[in-house]
Amino acid sequence: MSRHTWIPPLPSGACLGLVAPAGPTPGELLAPVQALLHAQGWQVRVYPGCHGPAHLDHLAADDGQRLADLHAAWADPTVHAVLALRGGYGCDRLLDRIDPALMRAHAKPLIGYSDLTALHLLRDRWGLPGLHAPMPGSDGLKAPEDWARLSEALRQGWHAGDLLVPSVAPHPLNRPGVARGRLIGGNLTVLTSLVGTPFAARTEGAILFLEDVGEPPYRIDRLLAQLRLSGALQGVAGFLLGGFTEADNADAVLADYLHPLGRPVLAGWPAGHTVPNHALPLGVPVEMDVAAGTLRLLDPLP
Repeated sequence: MSRHTWIPPLPSGACLGLVAPAGPTPGELLAPVQALLHAQGWQVRVYPGCHGPAHLDHLAADDGQRLADLHAAWADPTVHAVLALRGGYGCDRLLDRIDPALMRAHAKPLIGYSDLTALHLLRDRWGLPGLHAPMPGSDGLKAPEDWARLSEALRQGWHAGDLLVPSVAPHPLNRPGVARGRLIGGNLTVLTSLVGTPFAARTEGAILFLEDVGEPPYRIDRLLAQLRLSGALQGVAGFLLGGFTEADNADAVLADYLHPLGRPVLAGWPAGHTVPNHALPLGVPVEMDVAAGTLRLLDPLP
């Protein structure tokens, strides 16, 4: 029986378009990044914004250059996937300027996480899957095993029936059950910043993945309060929680908001600002089984 392919495997020697839609990366890191990608067997096309100059100190380049790079990478027929160099901040500045017709016409995957959550949520509106996955400028050089795992997965693709089974220990935040829905989400701060805009996450019936870094419990509380007050949590089918790192433990706050909703919760998934950081296919229907600690990719839901 044939299986639906959500993200096709990349061919041997495929070209990755390296873009910097968010924060800047020191110039001296570009050569090691390219060497890392070449060592895994990929061709690389580096777009101009990766070289700067930085804009407002916290953006890789000005908005026009970063937008032009995204459009060029998607339109280039020799580029098989678009890879973010790093996160930081800046993607939401581009959301209302991205050409939807161009994106739909070139359904190649976007690879990245953190600030790239904004672009994943935009693409989800158009039915375009992407990968919440390590980025070479911020992860590849620190955790090459994560990039090696991602490279292997890119060659296999993501198909209905695939079972994601990372090592997930039982977690006190878990709430048992099985849930089905479109897997969406990413960084909690970025996702919440889009509430009240035309680019807010479509959470109804979804499995919502959340992670964050450097946010103490009271800030996690504020973010979840905004999501609750906006109605974004009410229709969620289940919650998948990744790393909440570099801050005091926020489990009590997360439980206070999520458990009363009565939905399954699977916590401790190895994704986000953490090592290991496993790739998650976003915009894809999944079955989440809390007891088994697994995600199974599904055929298109009715």
